Amino acid sequence: MALDFATRRFLEMMAERGRPPLHAGTPTEARLASAAMADLAGPAPPMVRVEDHSVVSSDGGSVPMRLVVPIESPRGLIVFYHGGGWVIGSAQQSETVGRKLAERTSCAVLLVDYRLAPEHRYPIAVEDSYAALLWADANLQRIAGRRVPLMVAGDSAGGNLAAVMALRARDQQGPALALQVLIYPVTDADFERASYVDPENQLFLSRESMLWFWDHYLPDPARRLEPDASPLHAADLSGLPPAVVLTAEHDVLRDEGEAYAQRLQQAGVAVDFKRHAGQMHGFFTVLALPGSEGGYQQVVKAVRGALAQAEQAAKKAAGAG
Repeated sequence: MALDFATRRFLEMMAERGRPPLHAGTPTEARLASAAMADLAGPAPPMVRVEDHSVVSSDGGSVPMRLVVPIESPRGLIVFYHGGGWVIGSAQQSETVGRKLAERTSCAVLLVDYRLAPEHRYPIAVEDSYAALLWADANLQRIAGRRVPLMVAGDSAGGNLAAVMALRARDQQGPALALQVLIYPVTDADFERASYVDPENQLFLSRESMLWFWDHYLPDPARRLEPDASPLHAADLSGLPPAVVLTAEHDVLRDEGEAYAQRLQQAGVAVDFKRHAGQMHGFFTVLALPGSEGGYQQVVKAVRGALAQAEQAAKKAAGAG
């Protein structure tokens, strides 16, 4: 299926701006372009409260976080990791996305400003992300007024971090997670997959751009096989929380996201998977695109299902007690 009309028009508008490809510039130039793109998100839904916090990572570095709370007693807490190839993006730039997710799920959303490469290479982003998850778990009752379901979510490189957080929480007996939301996630560093070399997929994100991101984040190719970098290489995916996985038809990351969904299913993990036809990488967070709504519907339905299941189990436990 070809790209939908709105996406084609969006790409034409971007081309009219005459900006060079991301991989042709520096991280600083890419961050400036990313900040400009954030304006396309549109108005942010109002929240009951917004709080700024920080947590100390394993190396002593500070990790800023922004908490957005849609109602007085949120039903859950979603820790959200933004995309941007571990090089660009920020909690502030993804706040509208987070607020929309909060509004539609009745969950508080914690936006994590993990430190970026190349100034802070792998595994700093992983360590920062886990410090934020531990903070969220420790502060859950204060945020929601009671213990509510805790979830992780992220898009692209943020989806990579969300998947790694689910693995780490399992392996280190960390926070119990009710759901992992993986939006066109990076799960591997194999640049020869069919979706990577397909000329029709060299759009908002290209093979050259992903090589550029990986070279900044983790220059050593051998270490890219580590599960904390490429979760598809984890030996065992059993015992992980249920997952919702979104991929885009015209995305270089499509095949590795779908391979991860398949491996999760083979390991006995419940997976809500959908390939979004006619869409490109970034469709979920570019809220101006109609395809974004389809992505939100899938995610919101999965979150609400996880919340309902957790609430039903809590009632059953209370009745048994």
